Amino acid sequence: MSEHTLNPGADGSDGKHPINVDALETAAMILRALNHELRQQIIQLLCDEGSLNVTDIFVNLRVEQSVVSQHLAILRKAEIVIRERKGKFIHYDIDRERLHRINDLVAKLAA
Repeated sequence: MSEHTLNPGADGSDGKHPINVDALETAAMILRALNHELRQQIIQLLCDEGSLNVTDIFVNLRVEQSVVSQHLAILRKAEIVIRERKGKFIHYDIDRERLHRINDLVAKLAA
């Protein structure tokens, strides 16, 4: 075994890679989802206002509905935004616990 390879362990590495590649790819996808100005505005709006539907979001941010929907889909895939059907409408909200965990991790990485 080379000096650059770790044994499989609690970190999820498989012995061939020094890090858990699947976890790294997931983390990168989450950080890419957060690293966009409009998505940050959507997150801030949902944090400030609470649960909103797509119409509420695009009216507040003054962008097209289709653009908001595309960005919400990215945030949903990253599990940052949750959705709930309320009658005819789907409302979106922040998964605050997950956002706090992500923020804590980013702060640790940046330190």
